[in-house]
Amino acid sequence: MTTARLVPLPDGPYELTGPIEIADREGHRVEQPAETIYLCRCGHSANKPFCDGSHARTGWKEEM
Repeated sequence: MTTARLVPLPDGPYELTGPIEIADREGHRVEQPAETIYLCRCGHSANKPFCDGSHARTGWKEEM
């Protein structure tokens, strides 16, 4: 059995690898585009829950 792995990248998105089901606010399944996906942490992505690189454009930094 393969497990999912979630890693917060420095000043960037969460890197999610492995089988997982993602749902929207209404509980509808969101298609996972690849085995490894990147989830937004900055809140600026136009493609939530997926990262679109907005953290780099806005200069977002994670709080330590």
